[in-house]
Amino acid sequence: MAKVTQVIKRSGTVVPFNPERIMNAIYRAAVAVGGRDKEKAAELADKVVEELEKKCSEGCKPHIEDIQDLVEKVLIENGHAKVAKEFILYREERARKRKAEHDYASIPNDNIPWAKIWHVLDWSVTHKLNNVDDLNRRIINNEFPHIVHESEAAYEDDIETASHLIMNRAKELKMVFISGPSSSGKTTTTMKLEMRLEKMGLRFVPLIVDNYFFDLELHPKDEFGDYDFETPQALDLELINEHLKLLSDGHKVSIPYYDFKTGTRFLNRTEMKLQKNEILLLDSLHGLYPKMSESIPQEMKFKLYLEPLLQMKGTDGKYYRWADLRLIRRMLRDSVHRAYNPQQTLLHWHYVRTSELRHIIPYIGTTDYIINSSMPYEISLYKPKLLKNFIEWEKIYKDDPLRQDAFERAARVRKMLEDVEGVDDDSPVPSDSVLREFIGGSSLNIH
Repeated sequence: MAKVTQVIKRSGTVVPFNPERIMNAIYRAAVAVGGRDKEKAAELADKVVEELEKKCSEGCKPHIEDIQDLVEKVLIENGHAKVAKEFILYREERARKRKAEHDYASIPNDNIPWAKIWHVLDWSVTHKLNNVDDLNRRIINNEFPHIVHESEAAYEDDIETASHLIMNRAKELKMVFISGPSSSGKTTTTMKLEMRLEKMGLRFVPLIVDNYFFDLELHPKDEFGDYDFETPQALDLELINEHLKLLSDGHKVSIPYYDFKTGTRFLNRTEMKLQKNEILLLDSLHGLYPKMSESIPQEMKFKLYLEPLLQMKGTDGKYYRWADLRLIRRMLRDSVHRAYNPQQTLLHWHYVRTSELRHIIPYIGTTDYIINSSMPYEISLYKPKLLKNFIEWEKIYKDDPLRQDAFERAARVRKMLEDVEGVDDDSPVPSDSVLREFIGGSSLNIH
């Protein structure tokens, strides 16, 4: 019988001990440095558990930090220094994040696009949309269609600006990356941008980055056993770089195909070659990630970043969080187009955010232009769709120590949706709006 059946979290909560989480943590660190040997990860995890059992008496409850110390020790002693270093760096990063959550002054702000945010805030104040009370007043005054028009016009202006910036560099560009975190509106924006640029005389060839996913069985999992499609290491970055370099040099390549139903990648499926007047277009979560295109000179790349940079305060005087908007968007999109329960999206979101904070946000400063994809009116449409769900989820996860992240997000979003005047009728929203990507009814072929 195992001596260790429970562990103590950093919060002091006692939870069941799950050895598989150790294996997942080791494998994730290995993947980050190029390793894909699950059997070796399982073997090393067994050694950690063995060491833990030796140190513990019957019924002891080790602290999570002590277990992580053992993981580092076992990795180093068994000749896996690179994996150990990645694991240590991840621990330190998580520790800094926890400290920052309790000490606002220590939150790093180097990656916040202050100039763009100021522009969005100024626009919001001018249109009386910088706090939820003003939004509610305008909705009550039957101004909802006008708010939609103002918001959509601002988004279209951003796309127009991006189009001209790309056009100005057309002679030297070989590829355009459209990137941003989950549910920021990359698909719709990519299509709108492409249509504008084609009218200006440019020709684009899309490269579907999802076809470069490794086989599902090689993907790392999180602590709850979910496969991680969010990390850039889920992609064959080496092959992407090789193909990008060959394409930019005018050579032909054979693109792979990824079957999401079976979780299997098939190599050399589709031939591709860029003509002299064509530019490669990549819509990718990790378009800013350096290793994705490190073989391509900077002057040949244009990097566009999307984020719903909503500048609106709630009734408590705090700004609504952009990630909460994207969480709702993803819930709606996944439930409509992917038969994915919104509750599953909530439970998986902590993983999405962790990957964003590690692999997307740090590179915002390398982008050539930022498009604000938020619509100040969108939260009013979300209220009738999801408020009851968030009230229920807040109650369900309130006392679950393993689901504190889900509880905190549910409580925060519930408050946001309760603040706003709900709108059931979405007919004023244009059929080609970026929001249609999530609420349905898009006239664009986005799925």
